[in-house]
Amino acid sequence: MITLEELAQALMMLIRLGCICRFIYTMIRLSGADEEAVKYKKRARNVVLFYVLAESIWQVKEILFFYYR
Repeated sequence: MITLEELAQALMMLIRLGCICRFIYTMIRLSGADEEAVKYKKRARNVVLFYVLAESIWQVKEILFFYYR
């Protein structure tokens, strides 16, 4: 049976893979579109920001669970 912890780890893996794929996609599009460079730079920055926030929330959750167990 799948536990809640395994589901949370699977979700984080999906977030990581999604961020990597999105970042690669925006970098490829950035290299090909000179007139839309600002838009793709902003999208790449937003992907990185989302990833940092997702990892931060994950680490805070881990710290809280460790502290209260």
